[in-house]
Amino acid sequence: MRKLVIGCAVAGLIALSPKSEARSSLSSLSPRPLVVPKVEAQTGEASWYGEEFDGNTTANGEVYDSNGLTAAHPTLPFGTTVRVTNLSNRKKILLRINDRGPHFGQRLIDVSWKAAERLGFVDSGTTPVRVEVVARPSPKPSSGIDLISQSRPLSCPVLP
Repeated sequence: MRKLVIGCAVAGLIALSPKSEARSSLSSLSPRPLVVPKVEAQTGEASWYGEEFDGNTTANGEVYDSNGLTAAHPTLPFGTTVRVTNLSNRKKILLRINDRGPHFGQRLIDVSWKAAERLGFVDSGTTPVRVEVVARPSPKPSSGIDLISQSRPLSCPVLP
């Protein structure tokens, strides 16, 4: 019995060590942290999309909300946070990429109606912008074993 208890204690320590696969799988239980990249900036034209798309499913599976602070970009990973600067009036806003687009001309980004309102270009429909990546979602862990989801880690018996 003593060997079993010691074995379970050692297994528990291994599971909680910094390099353990069990520890890395904890990140799958909570939102992934953001990774701050080197400054990446693009300039181009922004447009907005609004209420007529409310309730539609975005490319990442979320329901679109024209009052949300989100945007569509053709290539940036979903969950990326970008700073959009209206180059006509210098207003800035942070947005989260949750959709693909724009699907018209050579536009760089489509922003929600609320974002366009805060950036000051609802009436004009489009504006020149700079888009800077502020944070990217971290890569998903590639663990082959998910010990955390097991009911009792490493199948150690419960002692009386």
